[in-house]
Amino acid sequence: MEFEILETRRLWLQKLSPEIMTRIFKENSEEKIREILGLHHPEHFERQIKIYEKGYESYNRTMLNFQLVEKETQRIIGNCGYHTWNPQHCRAEIGYEIFDEQFKKQGYMSEALKPILEFGFKEMNLNRIEAIIDPANTPSLRLLENNGFVREGTLRGHYLIGETFEDSDLYSLLKKDFSTKNLMTGIRF
Repeated sequence: MEFEILETRRLWLQKLSPEIMTRIFKENSEEKIREILGLHHPEHFERQIKIYEKGYESYNRTMLNFQLVEKETQRIIGNCGYHTWNPQHCRAEIGYEIFDEQFKKQGYMSEALKPILEFGFKEMNLNRIEAIIDPANTPSLRLLENNGFVREGTLRGHYLIGETFEDSDLYSLLKKDFSTKNLMTGIRF
């Protein structure tokens, strides 16, 4: 399967559109799906099955995700991309995850985020990118602030964790405020 790829110094960022995800699930066995998507943990696979079954697109929302593939090992170590993408209003929410502890705190997400933000503003025609995070998630907070995101406020009782409603902080980055300085990316097809 051919992927559109963004490239950084240590990573290939493989683009996963709704169409590609549908092909992956329709044309492959569970084992092959796990391999293609780098889903090493059962809970990650179960989450992807639920998302697939509910559909990646709705009337005015869609998603676009990138797998983070470490060049040295060719291992999928995480993902970063857009969900709740509303093309009509040129905005989307960004989400990201490093799968295993051994790859955290090594700057991989910082390296991946800038080209993915650039892709959002240039290729997806976004004007606004939002991020919603746990206020206690210091690494995520630093990542956003280091990339120009501005805290807009608190969403009270926003997530249900177990039996407790917890707050989230809302951050945003506007196209006019995005800086492409020091980008180390290339795009290949």
